[in-house]
Amino acid sequence: MNDRTTTKTRAGATHATTTAPPELAVRDVTVRFAGLTALDGVSFTVAPGSVHALIGPNGAGKSTCFNVLSGLCRPDAGTVTLGGTELTRLAPHRIAALGVARTFQNIVTTQGTVADNLMLGRHALTRAGFTASALRLPGARREQREHLARAREIAELTGLGPYFDAPVGLLSYGDRKRVELARALCLEPRVLLLDEPVAGMNAAERARTAEVVAQLRAELGLSVVLVEHDMGLVMRLADEVTVLDFGRPIAHGTPDEIRRDPEVLRAYLGTDATGEDAA
Repeated sequence: MNDRTTTKTRAGATHATTTAPPELAVRDVTVRFAGLTALDGVSFTVAPGSVHALIGPNGAGKSTCFNVLSGLCRPDAGTVTLGGTELTRLAPHRIAALGVARTFQNIVTTQGTVADNLMLGRHALTRAGFTASALRLPGARREQREHLARAREIAELTGLGPYFDAPVGLLSYGDRKRVELARALCLEPRVLLLDEPVAGMNAAERARTAEVVAQLRAELGLSVVLVEHDMGLVMRLADEVTVLDFGRPIAHGTPDEIRRDPEVLRAYLGTDATGEDAA
């Protein structure tokens, strides 16, 4: 199974684009840690090209669910499938190669330039071998130029174009968080897992990141799975929402349905947590 095609970017570099993101299906996933049930029969489906949010209080199992989706954690029961491929027992690098990329809550690195960080994301797509790259053979140099051109395009798409050659350590917190997002995009994913992408940002940074995510979804046709505590952003961006509480799914539906669900209001949102001014 491969829904990718090769096209030309505006910069002339060839790259893989998503023509029809496959459905991501989570079915009855259970994870236990030393007797503690972190996830208890969690099921949801991420429709192709949609934004699906996972919400819940701290300790609800959201990060554990992301770790299952990206291969960092193997469930005790249940399955995760991407199209016709089961991901449940695959190593993280194999899941990434199938087109699943993720960001993390915390900024991973502030070393090097924005370009350096984005090129790290292109590494898995590099065809030239170590020897060809080390000897700077013509084919390896040409491929490097193409990857650099694509990295620059992604930087522009995520609002980082002006900082492409700047050290990451000199950027604002919000821009550094977007470097994490751009690096994940450099894998050319079909499914993007965003783990609290606006955590710690001020209002302007949150608004900018929300715009970027909406633009990415529109221009690249990605499926996005979003874990986020900013309910304004969730209600604005998500097509579907799954609510977890103590590892159990307690509600699923559209943002409007979720904001009115009595059990969700009791367990998490509260009457003052559904405003839309945060994003």
